[in-house]
Amino acid sequence: MTSRKHISLVFSALLVLGLGASVPLVKRIDRAREATALQEVLYIPSANTVKRMSLGYTGLLADVYWTRVVQYFGGKHHERALQFKLLEPLLDITTTLDPHLMVAYEFGSIFLAQQPPEGAGDPQAAIKLVERGIRENPAAWRLYYHLGFIYWQELGDSKKASEVFLRGSEIPGALPWMKVMAATFAQHAGDAEISRLLWTKILESTEDKHIRANAIKRLRALRVDEEVTTLQQWVDNYARNTGRAPASFQEMVAAGYLKRLPVDPLENPYQVRGGRVEVAYPDDLPFITKGLPPGRKASVVPSPESNK
Repeated sequence: MTSRKHISLVFSALLVLGLGASVPLVKRIDRAREATALQEVLYIPSANTVKRMSLGYTGLLADVYWTRVVQYFGGKHHERALQFKLLEPLLDITTTLDPHLMVAYEFGSIFLAQQPPEGAGDPQAAIKLVERGIRENPAAWRLYYHLGFIYWQELGDSKKASEVFLRGSEIPGALPWMKVMAATFAQHAGDAEISRLLWTKILESTEDKHIRANAIKRLRALRVDEEVTTLQQWVDNYARNTGRAPASFQEMVAAGYLKRLPVDPLENPYQVRGGRVEVAYPDDLPFITKGLPPGRKASVVPSPESNK
């Protein structure tokens, strides 16, 4: 027998042994998927145990476990279940076997974060999973995108989301809209100075016409929000001193409260309606959060596709 044939036979035998060793593990997962909540906990081995039993075929077994994650989540989602007890341990096993399986971090975190019955309703577990992915794959800037949205969408923490997007934007190869998202969430969190600094740097550093246009609109919105806040203080002061709200800013100029009629960044005069300061044409000033007519909501945070 030639040396090459001998090596081929040895590797073939090892492959058969590896696949054979994975069969009992897969069967255990299948039984767990059909078990009760208590049995779900009991049937799942530890990630390190599975790794030791893989006989070196960790990548192959990671793919098997990721398939099981999708099957398990799909089944529970179809049942509109309120508990997903196997989801986190299955993802732990999958990413222990293959720390570079990006799909497990990206989609696994979505499965974990969404509220039941759409998901497990465990954003902290999702954050832990993505942070693990970042440690194992420090160049994977897209993981910061997923992490930032968990903080914003599931935890309502715009400030933390902004910090995460900014960290991700500094990784080589990250697309420009990561910095755009960092600035957007800083503004959403009410951190005007940081948001202004980020949008100004974006405007100065990019040639992309869409991103530049977005940055200009955002800087206008920041200016409006600050001016409306200041003007509202003057209107409230006028009302306290006179016992009534002003009918217009012309009245306040005539009374000496203002030196001139205030105008927005598009040179349209601000309005006073019922003691509230409003912009004249809110549709021309997207992303403002102040000066909107009653019942009008501020623009939502855009998707990254809109910032490309």
